[in-house]
Amino acid sequence: MVDDLADPVIRRATVDDAEPIARVHVASVRHAYAGLVDDAYLAGLDVEARAAWWRDLLDSPGAGTTVWVAEDESGAVGFLSLGPSGDEDADRRTMQIHTLYLEPSAWGRGIARELMRTALADVPEGAPVTLWVPDANERARHFYRRNGFTADGVERVEDVDGEPLREVRYRRD
Repeated sequence: MVDDLADPVIRRATVDDAEPIARVHVASVRHAYAGLVDDAYLAGLDVEARAAWWRDLLDSPGAGTTVWVAEDESGAVGFLSLGPSGDEDADRRTMQIHTLYLEPSAWGRGIARELMRTALADVPEGAPVTLWVPDANERARHFYRRNGFTADGVERVEDVDGEPLREVRYRRD
């Protein structure tokens, strides 16, 4: 059993959060995608490059994406981004959870659930929400099912450093 530390604070991210978010992003992807994508790709993930990407996004308020960060006494331990869906078949009301990542040491503490609740409370009433998850990531798929999402039958293959990664779309109406 994981000891619950102090309840995390969940707040909207600012541009100053770019580097902490990037650190969490890289650590989480390396852990969650181990065995799903090439080890060399995971080892090559660069926090500075990822921080620059997050800085650009967080400094672009007109992009329509909102990012929440979860912090505990150690600093940033997770984040979630929500914005308009980029899927070709989505209507204009459809929102998409683009990212949800936690520091691996924070897994199982309820932080992802709190990030999800916070983001979903910001979704306009009646708007569907979608997200994409690797087909082989059963832990994440289970989490999304527990939070009211169901696989809608749409799949895609993403290119991750030249290797195919099959993803499934989940939806919550």
